[in-house]
Amino acid sequence: MCEAPLRGPRLRALRQGRLRREKTGDEQAAISTASAPAAIGPYSQAIEIDGVLYCSGQLGMDPATGQLAEGIEAQAERSLRNLEAVLAAAGLTTADVVKVTIFMVDLADFAKVNDVYARHMPAPAPARSTVQVAALPRSGLVEIERSRAGPGRRVAALLRATFE
Repeated sequence: MCEAPLRGPRLRALRQGRLRREKTGDEQAAISTASAPAAIGPYSQAIEIDGVLYCSGQLGMDPATGQLAEGIEAQAERSLRNLEAVLAAAGLTTADVVKVTIFMVDLADFAKVNDVYARHMPAPAPARSTVQVAALPRSGLVEIERSRAGPGRRVAALLRATFE
């Protein structure tokens, strides 16, 4: 059983059908939402274990169409919105995020992604790493991953943004 207590916003999310908890072991639960793209491989959108939420990286894909947004800013925006949907499914917000990792195909786009990112992160901004990678799934330009913490909980999330 997941040790993160179901109360407050998490309990409301469960009652409203926005939080889906699928037990995957004694202490962990998979979190999923249709408001973010379905996993394109054998992984979960997020896993909560021992009060910590680990979010998988999110590309800038539209959850309704499965298509990547056009351009780096649009992909970064969509990636962050996808992660916000996963956090919401767990009863969390960006204010709970403690660590973000951004994977980019071209660090020359750093300023553009940073501008989009700044609009989504409350002060104080979480810790962050940004790295350039050779390629991302589906030829994405950016992928973002986050970690999140809440009352008595910690959350890890990854935001991957792929840009051409």
